[in-house]
Amino acid sequence: MSNLPAAPITQDVLTLPRKLPEGGPVNLIGLTRDQVHAALLAAGTPEGQVRMRAGQVWQWLYNWGVRDFAQMTNLAKDFRARLAGNFTIDLPQVVTRQISADGTRKYLVRITGGHEVETVYIPEEGRGTLCISSQVGCTLTCSFCHTGTQKLVRNLTAAEIVGQVMLARDDLGEWPVKGAPKVETRLISNIVLMGMGEPLYNFDNVRDAMKVVMDNEGIALGRRRITLSTSGVVPEIARTATEIGCLLAVSFHATTDEVRDRLVPINRKWNIATLLDALRDYPGLSNSERITFEYVMLDGVNDSKADAHRLVELLRGIPAKVNLIPFNEWPGAPYRRSSGNRIHAFADIIHNAGYASPIRTPRGEDIMAACGQLKSATERARKSRAAAAEAGR
Repeated sequence: MSNLPAAPITQDVLTLPRKLPEGGPVNLIGLTRDQVHAALLAAGTPEGQVRMRAGQVWQWLYNWGVRDFAQMTNLAKDFRARLAGNFTIDLPQVVTRQISADGTRKYLVRITGGHEVETVYIPEEGRGTLCISSQVGCTLTCSFCHTGTQKLVRNLTAAEIVGQVMLARDDLGEWPVKGAPKVETRLISNIVLMGMGEPLYNFDNVRDAMKVVMDNEGIALGRRRITLSTSGVVPEIARTATEIGCLLAVSFHATTDEVRDRLVPINRKWNIATLLDALRDYPGLSNSERITFEYVMLDGVNDSKADAHRLVELLRGIPAKVNLIPFNEWPGAPYRRSSGNRIHAFADIIHNAGYASPIRTPRGEDIMAACGQLKSATERARKSRAAAAEAGR
């Protein structure tokens, strides 16, 4: 059973027909539990067996990480043959894996159509965080973010979002082994939707993917282990609480509309006051589930003591913490990182006002895997070729 808040399930069931469509097998990865149930029913599974069979298939996929129907040994051979004839188990492809000096891993992942996104695993003492992407490119054009310089190509499907988690578990050897003692320590203990793209502009696929990840009979990461980061898509904020139930982070980065309009252009559509009103109304918001305000420290732009004091005033009435992010520079970036002294002075003002203000330690900078640096290698190569061709004219 899922540990998600109660929500209507009819929408999931109705997304698949009672009869499987012609044109090839259906990929089971990324389907919610209700969608798997509907798909098996459409493939001819007897109605009296479909609930049990859906649960069995689900566990093979997401608890054991099995990719071959023939290995699902508690299913009858004829049923396994039916599965193989109607369904596939398809994941994105890892093109390259880079490992930073600090242990951070960056995966270049190829999805349908030859497009590529990046996924990052950050190991820490006692935990490990996987940063996953929700779109190819990004439509927001935040001026300090390298990903924002890559135009939006398309949304990722639920299968492509879940697939990033499964590929990372493959690489880390985290799937349990039948008969072996249960390992309590999770290498991937947390997921952050902070990779390429704006998750709330791909809401339905992100929601369905997180339903799969949070299901207790599969990957089983609780909702408090998942954080969704948005730049401020106000109409979808309440839905995040009621339909996903995960923790929320906001890419904030400024204390005046004038500066935020420049850094985070979506602010021109939903300004700071509108965004903060939506956050104050965030369903179920409490001190135990604070909203994280992400704040990249840009030298001479948003890092003054006056900015810190304004931020404190803006946060009043919102259970919050502030993650201060030293700017991770990238080639051609128009900003510089604030000095250590300036960052610490900013943090002290926030902390003294009663808000947690951790300073994020940059990770994976040597492989361009740090916050704000993600951009698919094919896009970088394309721009490099274009620049070389222009120079040769």
